[in-house]
Amino acid sequence: MDPFTNPFSPGAGTKPPELAGRAQVLNQADVLLNRVKNKRSEKSLMLTGLRGVGKTVLLNAMREKAFHLGYESILVEAHENKSMAQLMASPLRSMLLQLSKKTAAGEAMKRCIAIFKSFVKSIKLTLGDIAVGIDIQPESGTADSGDLELDFPEVLAALGEAAADQGSFLAILIDEIQFFDSKELSALIMAMHRVQQRQLPIAMVGAGLPILPGLAGESKSYAERLFAFPNIGPLTHDDTRSALQEPVRPHRVAFSNSAIDRIYELTRGYPYFIQEWGYHSWVRAASTPIDIDVIDEATIESLERLDQDFFRVRFDRCTNAEKKFMRAIAMLGDGAQQTSAIAKELGVKMNSIGPTRASLIRKGMIYSPEHGAIEFTVPLFGEFLLRAMPNL
Repeated sequence: MDPFTNPFSPGAGTKPPELAGRAQVLNQADVLLNRVKNKRSEKSLMLTGLRGVGKTVLLNAMREKAFHLGYESILVEAHENKSMAQLMASPLRSMLLQLSKKTAAGEAMKRCIAIFKSFVKSIKLTLGDIAVGIDIQPESGTADSGDLELDFPEVLAALGEAAADQGSFLAILIDEIQFFDSKELSALIMAMHRVQQRQLPIAMVGAGLPILPGLAGESKSYAERLFAFPNIGPLTHDDTRSALQEPVRPHRVAFSNSAIDRIYELTRGYPYFIQEWGYHSWVRAASTPIDIDVIDEATIESLERLDQDFFRVRFDRCTNAEKKFMRAIAMLGDGAQQTSAIAKELGVKMNSIGPTRASLIRKGMIYSPEHGAIEFTVPLFGEFLLRAMPNL
């Protein structure tokens, strides 16, 4: 096969050639964006799922939908070393600038600029002159307390009022929300509560690990009334077939049924892994249909690249104690493992592993699907540990 026409595209957040199995959640986004645009209340979305299921791809697809509907939008990615206020300030400034360029600044826009200036001053950031040539002073006493739970709802509500005054609508998309601490998540939820109460034209779509619904519920009991939490899981066998067959069909190429079965077995339906196997299968194939012998050859290269680009970069961020903890999970088998069993595998008392467990959760390497249990956030990560680190 011609490598220049290889239709598969493994990569972080890279849109696959066929977005299989995601019609339902994309339809939820359509409903949200169209209802907000038409001044109707609708739950915002928080996508949840493991690494490699395509949450970032979906956020990008939803942002594209928002663009075609006339939304101004921002897409930001949270991470463990930056506060929510620092993360959101610059993108919100960009959104405010776009709004201010549309029409002459009315009273709602002027007040929004003043409130935003107060907020920026309170978090001690320098973002330049956001007034776009308009001499507006910060609004003293609003969004300047330094308390994010008080200030951020004021900022978002003012932004929504300015957009409503112009007949504009805004989409805010946030990836890796689980990195927000409890106060930051609370501020975000409170801000969206304010927005929905006033029916302001702001739609929000977030994405994070499976712990997100629990974190949101712990932060604010009314979170489930503000957000829907669609779970983004692995693809079914039929969807895996579509993800493989549809991209190669225009090239008059096909995968045999046994090849699809083998890829589904090896990838367990995780979209990122399907792209890797599809990519290397295309490279290896000499003719169509692409059969199981090609898949077996491609598996060697697929695993090598996953080990280097997908698993290793996460593994290398961890301390030796964290690596040993994770290997103990891997030794116990697939799926969630009890904390007591992990301690026994390590040969230590259960109360001694708490700090390591907490550190790995903060880094997004593991999560707790239920009380007393731990599971990897990265699919097939346990197999990587046993394959690449047999004597750790």
